[in-house]
Amino acid sequence: MSWQQFVVLAGAHFLALLSPGPDFFLLINHSLGYGRRAGYQTAQGIACANGVFIIAALCGVTWLQRSPLTYALMYWSGCAYLAWLGMQFWRGAASSGSVSVAAAERSDLTAFFRRGFASGILNPKNAMFYLTLFTVLAGKDTTMLGRGVAAAWMVAVVLVWDCSVSWLFTQPRTLAAFSRYHGLLHRAGAVVLVGIAAGLVVSWR
Repeated sequence: MSWQQFVVLAGAHFLALLSPGPDFFLLINHSLGYGRRAGYQTAQGIACANGVFIIAALCGVTWLQRSPLTYALMYWSGCAYLAWLGMQFWRGAASSGSVSVAAAERSDLTAFFRRGFASGILNPKNAMFYLTLFTVLAGKDTTMLGRGVAAAWMVAVVLVWDCSVSWLFTQPRTLAAFSRYHGLLHRAGAVVLVGIAAGLVVSWR
């Protein structure tokens, strides 16, 4: 893979990260409501889910494109999961941030990893994005080593970016700024997630 191809591939991937989606809102919710450790666990789950799709695209696996049934199952599972997350956000609006953080310290933090992984793996648009990215931008003439380096870079960037977002939103000043709007942020996240799920239902082909 030439350095020009790598720059284009990495640039397109990073621009996609800047676009807020379900993973972003889940990460912010966990970071603000449960603390930095929960945010980092969520970030790791999201990165692992992206890694699954990246490896599939790297190996040339196109089962999702060729199997309408598989795609439909993932699509509707993703819709249901986003709607469920939205309801959880709404229910969590009544709790205070300090109580949530204390509870998170006593709880199994792998639950946040599982939520992050589920959010990423049940989003069919992630799979289609990486398949398209490698097919269109990487080119057929690129070596497996070049694709492997690009894949490792993408997983690392997802993890570092999400952890950086979690770190930013768990800074004392940030927490203080958002503490008054804890319930409002939860409800706003709930509306966004349910709205995304509803949009996916309406746009189903």
